[in-house]
Amino acid sequence: MYFPAYRARRMRRNANMRNMVRETHLRVEDLIYPMFSAFGQNIKKEISSMPGIYQQSIEHIVAEAQEVNALGIQAVLLFGIPETKDAVGSDAYCEKGIIQNTVRAIKAAVPELTVITDVCMCEYTDHGHCGVIKDGDVDNDETLKLLAAEALSHVQAGADIIAPSDMMDGRIEAIREILDENGFEQIPIMSYAVKYASAYYGPFREAAESTPQFGDRRSYQMDPANRREALREAQLDVQECADFLMVKPALAYLDIIRDLRDNFDLPLVCYNVSGEYSMIKAAAAKGWIDENRVIMETLLGMKRAGADLIITYHAKEAARLLKA
Repeated sequence: MYFPAYRARRMRRNANMRNMVRETHLRVEDLIYPMFSAFGQNIKKEISSMPGIYQQSIEHIVAEAQEVNALGIQAVLLFGIPETKDAVGSDAYCEKGIIQNTVRAIKAAVPELTVITDVCMCEYTDHGHCGVIKDGDVDNDETLKLLAAEALSHVQAGADIIAPSDMMDGRIEAIREILDENGFEQIPIMSYAVKYASAYYGPFREAAESTPQFGDRRSYQMDPANRREALREAQLDVQECADFLMVKPALAYLDIIRDLRDNFDLPLVCYNVSGEYSMIKAAAAKGWIDENRVIMETLLGMKRAGADLIITYHAKEAARLLKA
């Protein structure tokens, strides 16, 4: 078929026609909203590099969880800012830690909302790294014991899905084993299977107060230059019985999302990270872009690349736009 017999614009000439032939769809149900729970009371502190996103004490987290649920968003992802931090991140696996108490409060107020908890040590350690430090680096196998304890404590508090983000080798297997041994074989694991050592995490470090106090995380997070390695990382997590795979960040790694979609049939998640969010907010504040259109185009691009679910700080905005 060639012009003039074939005219591609026939299928674009009005809104109904475009809707009929649209190949990719974004739904409210595809969105997961991240939240930062802070120890204390009456705390609602806007994150300076992430306009509209807050560190909040539990009563405000619960109120926002109710708002999220009313918008039709079905899941939240929780991060915690504890009262105190130490070398082994004790609050991460404490029965009455910040995340454990937050999970209980949300499930009591909004039981139908799916609560996903981030499992990592960086928010809880005084050095800001994702595990136990030995000889100046994170000790992989010692860290696995703490991650397993953290995951179990989250599930005992009522978490619906566990999402380990630490990038330690073998953590999916370690978490799966401890959950199964304790009667939680029904709890899924959403693995941060492919997590790059990215500069796009900058604003998150402020939000979670998790900036490393020395060095960086390149000895355990992936090199942004590597593509084939992503398939190896994902395959390892599949073999260790992950239930979801995740790519983080999303926007600069759409090729990786497509690679995983083409090679694995597990539900695929991408994380539209803090730096991606903040760039849109900053450009919109300058009047350089149409914020709503760019948000939707960005999220649609992630779906088009192959993501089933998107963790995004834009979730509430996107949900309102989808309902409009």
